[in-house]
Amino acid sequence: MSLNADVLILPELWRAESGNDFVADLKQRLGMEGLFVPLASGQRVTSGTGGRTWQPLLAHLSGERGLFFDEHRTLSKAQRVRRATAEGVEDGQWGLGLLTRLPIREIHAESLGRLPREKVQRTLIVSTLEDQGRAFYVLAVHGAHLSHGSYRQYRRVSEIVERLDPALPILLGGDFNSWRPLLRVLLPGWRSLVNARTWPARAPHSQIDHLLVRGPWESLGGFASDGGSDHRALVADVRLV
Repeated sequence: MSLNADVLILPELWRAESGNDFVADLKQRLGMEGLFVPLASGQRVTSGTGGRTWQPLLAHLSGERGLFFDEHRTLSKAQRVRRATAEGVEDGQWGLGLLTRLPIREIHAESLGRLPREKVQRTLIVSTLEDQGRAFYVLAVHGAHLSHGSYRQYRRVSEIVERLDPALPILLGGDFNSWRPLLRVLLPGWRSLVNARTWPARAPHSQIDHLLVRGPWESLGGFASDGGSDHRALVADVRLV
């Protein structure tokens, strides 16, 4: 992590049931603390070769090839065959993470529920952090697609935010699976820190990942970084004024 970030919002993390604990290793390597919230149990293919990105170009049409979630929805025949014929498969949990090297006053998870068409749960991580004695909130989310009914989850996010201390600044970030104009309707009253295309990482044409703020935040710059995932990561340099 050459960015030397103070806060990381990690919409897709994998923690295997046995073997190396990637989340614990990440915390130790970066000198960070935080929270991992499992959103689904499943299996992950651990073998295979390919390009530098983690999924084939048409994976959204052909179905999962590396992660399989069957808690709430049955896998297709093709997916079952791919899972059964993979050279290596491990059980584990797929989830959302928020890590930081700043002091943590409090951190917890708020359920956003599971939409009927979804194969995973959704959660909002709510943290109260401190920088130079000043407290503020950082919230992490990985939202559903609008076609699955994400507006219901963002209504729940707004309800949770309304319960927070109105005197503290808030930063809300993650993979929203939503364009900025739509988010202005679903989540009114927020300012965007970074305007950069994030999806698909190979040749991004849309921004569906966002860093939103309320309160006296000053943006010192931001950009999207290609780290080898199917999304580009948003990076923002901010300070409280």
